[in-house]
Amino acid sequence: MAKVERFEDLEVWQIAKSIAVEVYRISDLEPVKSDFGLKDQIRRAAMSLSDNVAEGFEYNNNPDFIRFLVYAKGSSGELRNKLIILKECGKLNQIDFDNLYAKSIEFSSKAKNFINYLKTFESQKKLDVRKK
Repeated sequence: MAKVERFEDLEVWQIAKSIAVEVYRISDLEPVKSDFGLKDQIRRAAMSLSDNVAEGFEYNNNPDFIRFLVYAKGSSGELRNKLIILKECGKLNQIDFDNLYAKSIEFSSKAKNFINYLKTFESQKKLDVRKK
C-alpha cells in the first residue's frame, strides 16, 4: 500500500464523508427536519465516521489510528441502528434507507479490512525490530 499523505485520500474517509453529506441532505427534508432531537442525533452519528477517520489519521501513528478507526466502525453500527428505526417509523423512505445502509455496511467492511491491515503492519514492524 502506498504511503498516504492526507486523510482525504483514504477510501474509508471518502465513503464516510459521502454518508455524512447524504444524511445532512435527508435531515434537511421532512419529516426528519422538524424532529430536532432526531436530526441532531443522526447527523452526529454520521459525522462521527469521517471525524474519527480524520482525527485518527492526524495522530500520525498506527496504534492511535487503529483506535479511531474502531470508534468510526462503532459509529457506523450506531448509524445503521438509527436508519433501521427511522425506516420502521416511516421517517425514512426505502431508497434513502437502502442507499445509506449499503454505504454504512461498505464503510464498516473497509474499515475492518484497514484495521486488520494496520494491525498486521504493526505486528510485522515489531518482528522486524526483534530480528535486529
